[in-house]
Amino acid sequence: MTELQQSDLPKGGLYKRLFARFYDGFMKEYEEYIACHKQGLFEGISGTVLEIGPGTGVNLRYIPKDSRWIGVEPNPHMHEYLRRKAREAEIEPELHVTGADGFEVEDGVADVAISTLVLCSVPDVDQVLGEIRRVLKPGGRFLFIEHVAARQGSGLRFVQSSLFPFWYLFGDGCRINRDTGQSIREAGFDSVEIDEFRVPKRKVPAWVTPHIRGFAIR
Repeated sequence: MTELQQSDLPKGGLYKRLFARFYDGFMKEYEEYIACHKQGLFEGISGTVLEIGPGTGVNLRYIPKDSRWIGVEPNPHMHEYLRRKAREAEIEPELHVTGADGFEVEDGVADVAISTLVLCSVPDVDQVLGEIRRVLKPGGRFLFIEHVAARQGSGLRFVQSSLFPFWYLFGDGCRINRDTGQSIREAGFDSVEIDEFRVPKRKVPAWVTPHIRGFAIR
């Protein structure tokens, strides 16, 4: 199927504003379910934390108060919600509006990099993973939870490919049939650990149930 481009997304600030406005409500049940996965994955975070596509700031509750937190969020309408959650978490946010595929952060600054439900929507996942490796300190950790493509040849993979154009437009560029796990394995990290799991259908649409959780070491 032909790959859609970012230029195919709805134009103008209204779409981005509405996406930010309704994101938390739409994702409420998912975040309640995924909390245990995030708590386990983010345990022991410290130092400088760089988050790719933090959205409305749903992960700030897991970040220690004494951390330096840097967020790369290209949708400026998310920033109001991000700052509100940062105040609640007693964190001083450093926000960048540049896209995840070319963010303006110095080399080797981060002890930890985070992405949750982000790598599906970036135009060039390999470039983003390269940027993550660039900003991590040697030995730094990349922590991720992402929904991914179903097994090749499965009925669910067929559904994902069939729904791809609609979901891409509805989900702000989300590519539901992207094999993100394989991209992370091939990104040049020193080591990668990935666990596969499924989110219950009552929490998310069936075509985004396949997930991965894991970490990669720079």
